[in-house]
Amino acid sequence: MSTPTDVRTALRARVEAHRGELLTLSRRIHAHPETAFEEHRAAAWCADLLRTHGYTVTAPAHGLETAFTASTGSGPVTVAVVCEYDALPGLGHACGHNLIAAAGLGAALALGPDADRLGLTVRVIGAPAEERGAGKALLLDAGAFAGVDAAMMVHPCPVEVADFRSFALGTLSVRYTGRAAHPSLNPHEGRNAADALTVAQVALGLLRQQLPPQWRVHGITTAAGTAPNLIPDTATAEYEIRASAAEDLTALRERVEACFRAGALATGCEVSLTRPEPDYLDFRGDPGLLALWRANAAALGRPEPVESGPFACTDMGNVSHAVPAIHPVLDITGGACAPHEPAFAEAAVSPEADRAVLDGAVAMAWTAADFAAARLGG
Repeated sequence: MSTPTDVRTALRARVEAHRGELLTLSRRIHAHPETAFEEHRAAAWCADLLRTHGYTVTAPAHGLETAFTASTGSGPVTVAVVCEYDALPGLGHACGHNLIAAAGLGAALALGPDADRLGLTVRVIGAPAEERGAGKALLLDAGAFAGVDAAMMVHPCPVEVADFRSFALGTLSVRYTGRAAHPSLNPHEGRNAADALTVAQVALGLLRQQLPPQWRVHGITTAAGTAPNLIPDTATAEYEIRASAAEDLTALRERVEACFRAGALATGCEVSLTRPEPDYLDFRGDPGLLALWRANAAALGRPEPVESGPFACTDMGNVSHAVPAIHPVLDITGGACAPHEPAFAEAAVSPEADRAVLDGAVAMAWTAADFAAARLGG
């Protein structure tokens, strides 16, 4: 079922009426980047705008200081619009999360006055820590998505993709503990933690040639000694593993952890392997919601979407395993630059980005309305 033309016209008009507020919000968040679990200003600005326009807001929410939930309407169909607003360390909004927040609020402000008429309960979920911390996974476990019939968000990108797919992602914190010693006086008494990490990294390099094409292992050394005249007794690293599906993460993790244990065995050090955050599951778009989105994006004149395999990771994947969900990506650079590059941060406040905010808001509002109509048979 499709939403009546007059309602679609009203939804689009409301997004346009809120243009100034939405684009101001996008630029404000962009100008004040906050990293994972530190998004106090961004969360407050979003919550305040929703509260001003009649939403009932809970902030903080579900045990996370920079999360919020907001709702309006009392219809039998509950749609969650998800907002992100965290930034990248050192790169600001080089992933364009300022657009995600503004587009999500635009959809919510458009739907609010018509929620009951459409049979909707509209829930806005302000989700912190997408770049690192798996905020949505934490919110999902805490019940933020309980009772939700469909969840949606949009993301800026260098291409237009409706059926977005992501890798599953796991994280690993590594800590080697050895024994300090003088490198010339008593080296035989030392146990070199930095060498343990080097052995592990060599093992990982050899492992990569045996891995399936969609499996990834990458990381950084965060500590490996403080002076060249001291055998280091501590070395630490942060690693990520990626696979095309959540089911593959367990097998990949076992092989990667074996490499780190080999470093400890070879050098006589101890190793501690911990998971600093929940796994990010692969995103699985709902076919019915995708069909609605495609039609609505085309009606707005968005570029023809391309088909793409997984090329990123998101904790929205965890939501998609529990609730029918979509995560379309909207082209704002025409392939000129990609997320996590400085140029993409500049693109996140460009005219193309403004259009993505407004188009994303309208298309999500239309899709939510169409979803409710199909559910209710109206």
